[in-house]
Amino acid sequence: MRRTRAALVAVAAGALVLTACSSGGGGGGKSTENKDAKAKQSKSAQELAGAITFGDDAASKGPAEPVPGAVSGGTMNVLERDSYTHLDPGQIYVQNEYQLATLIHRGLTTYKLDNAGKYTVVGDLATNSGEQSDGGKTWTFHLKDNIKFQDGTPITSKDIRWTVERLFAPFITNGPAYLQQWLANTSGTDYRKLLPAGPYNGQHLPDTLLSTPDEKTVVFHFTKPQPDTPYLFALPGYAVVDSAKDTKQAYDKAPVASGPYMIKDFNQGKSMTLVKNPNWDPNSDSSRHQYVDSFAITFNHQYEDSTKRMMSDAGENQTSVSFSNAVDTDNTPTVVGTPSIYKRTVAGYQPFTGQINFNMKRITDLNVRKALALAIPTKPVYQALGAEYGAEYAGGFLSPALAGYQKSDPLGKIANPNGDAAAAKKILTDAGKVNTKITYAYVNTTQGQQYSVAIAAALKAAGFDVQRKELPSDTYYDLIGKVDNQYDIYASAWGADWPSASTVIPPVFDGRTIADQAPNYSHVNDPYINSQIDKISAMTDPAAAQKAWFDLNTYITTKVIPAVPTVYYKQLQLFGSKVGGAVYNNMWSGIDCTKLFLKP
Repeated sequence: MRRTRAALVAVAAGALVLTACSSGGGGGGKSTENKDAKAKQSKSAQELAGAITFGDDAASKGPAEPVPGAVSGGTMNVLERDSYTHLDPGQIYVQNEYQLATLIHRGLTTYKLDNAGKYTVVGDLATNSGEQSDGGKTWTFHLKDNIKFQDGTPITSKDIRWTVERLFAPFITNGPAYLQQWLANTSGTDYRKLLPAGPYNGQHLPDTLLSTPDEKTVVFHFTKPQPDTPYLFALPGYAVVDSAKDTKQAYDKAPVASGPYMIKDFNQGKSMTLVKNPNWDPNSDSSRHQYVDSFAITFNHQYEDSTKRMMSDAGENQTSVSFSNAVDTDNTPTVVGTPSIYKRTVAGYQPFTGQINFNMKRITDLNVRKALALAIPTKPVYQALGAEYGAEYAGGFLSPALAGYQKSDPLGKIANPNGDAAAAKKILTDAGKVNTKITYAYVNTTQGQQYSVAIAAALKAAGFDVQRKELPSDTYYDLIGKVDNQYDIYASAWGADWPSASTVIPPVFDGRTIADQAPNYSHVNDPYINSQIDKISAMTDPAAAQKAWFDLNTYITTKVIPAVPTVYYKQLQLFGSKVGGAVYNNMWSGIDCTKLFLKP
């Protein structure tokens, strides 16, 4: 999912989402109406509609709830498109590496998905999801008993301190920066000034920021309340690093495991083998299992390749799965239309919400923005992403994968995805704005071409004078990310870092963050939005904060209209007939690797 460092990753991810539309990930608009498929894909939103709770000691106690029918043993084949660039927790910030991290790394907290489909943030290395005091400024974690690295070395508070302090070192450049910024009480990369060399020259963070009074206690002291701290520490980027075996840059290729599996071998770009970690104690882990003896991972499997292999279900494909690959769009109708294949799928949400931004430095009239929002059809985008198997119509900017999700449609984009050109034209006519010139920048993929033509035609029908401007996919976000760009409307996609709107609304709609390449692509700077962001960010009651974020989402959508939401991203994944325990985990945006087993 999901912010100076985070912005770069989410933007890159969004770019991948857009460019995927022209290849395996996206287009053609082929749709097979299937009620069972819709039920499978909508179930996740119903599960997340209630608040995701922060677990206490009982919820965090292992072992994990058994997966029905699970047996131990065997080697599972894993077909992946992309190799792993980073294995060091501090450098992990993309989805496929998140998936791997659930098997080899552990942090202070994690997500537990039970057999009933309920998500809970639980203590992972910690005994619970964290204990707050001082109005949410201080967070205390107590470590569990019998938590060890793969060589049997106990994990202590020294390792947690080291893990945090090394994040300030100059070679850690790819992971999340929330924690560092919270501790330094700053934004951007200024946090590095707090501990420029990390812990490597003997310097450490002061106890006033991070204290470890004994081997099993870790206390974080923030300047401002940080109610999302339990979510924060569930990010793989904050998983524990062995302080005694930290090899700096080299750790990125050979990390020390703390999870149920460890790396036996890794041939970059070709293969990886995971085997059981003998020093992982299931009694200390409330969310993971260790059913499979080993995972044999191979790379360079495009979506079409992995889909066809698992559709065939022949030979070793029966024991095959993909952690990250989706069913390719061209084969989706066959997969969902063939009961014997479709029953071997899982589906759920990705963290991205798509939107078409209105450049508020150029489009200053609210009536023009409202007319744009009403006129723009979202169906072409929906079809380009694979219809109901790759997308869901969006009514707002906050995804169903966020805690406390409230379904709403204030602009009528779900009810009428074809747009309302007549209503839009009336607004323009009444405001004396007919023939307003609009420069529409779009990505030059096959699907970008397709849906931009449909959107431009709808805008012309509504009374706009539209000029399309093609932008190359590899530099698309660089170009629309310039504050002084010369475009009026353009698409983007944003993904939350954890299931809270606090990782969506502030980075995307806070006017104080406007800068080149910052994700406030609409350049909205509304005093009420800014003040509400500060107010909600200080709330210590998660449920109250969730409601407030969704109320603010409605205000942004209807009163400011800096953009129009298009779709929530989803994906469909396939697995072999001998793969058991397959469920989709919305927190990791893919199949839950920790529950898999091989059927006899």
